[in-house]
Amino acid sequence: MTKTSAHRRPSLLQRLRGVSGEVVKFAIVGLVGIVVNFGVSNAVLHATGWAPVRCSVIGTIVAIAANYVGYRYWVYRDSDAASRRREITLFLIFSGIGMLIENGTVWFSTYTLALTGPVAYNASKMVGTGLGTLFRFFSYRTWVFKAMPELAEHESPAVVAQAERILVDDRSQLAKH
Repeated sequence: MTKTSAHRRPSLLQRLRGVSGEVVKFAIVGLVGIVVNFGVSNAVLHATGWAPVRCSVIGTIVAIAANYVGYRYWVYRDSDAASRRREITLFLIFSGIGMLIENGTVWFSTYTLALTGPVAYNASKMVGTGLGTLFRFFSYRTWVFKAMPELAEHESPAVVAQAERILVDDRSQLAKH
């Protein structure tokens, strides 16, 4: 029995190429989130004098909101949005875990290592942000923003034609409203 190209598993290099655009977009949204996170948390820290972990959590929450918009409407805009409630719930759960990872490093450096001051604060926040970002990337792409199922190459033309008719009908219904 010969293997056809439709049944052959893509090589590691092909899979990495396929994910590289996603990684770049994820990184851009993430960099915007980092700027928001560090900007807000440092502003709150210096303006209020509150505890470093509290300020860091506030910055992280604002960045999570900004990142959701970027991920949903740019990075993963083609993902299945059939269950938005499920998506948001999972996003918040995994973002919360990422926030614990990130702010756990701030807590550890501040209260266990007794490292204080702006440099120690931002260094611990940077380490935590890196660890939290790795966790978020894999959890978002695996469980939150699932790709829409593709029609297999071997699907019958009748199935494809029916799917196209449904899309046209949906678009015309939207145009009427």
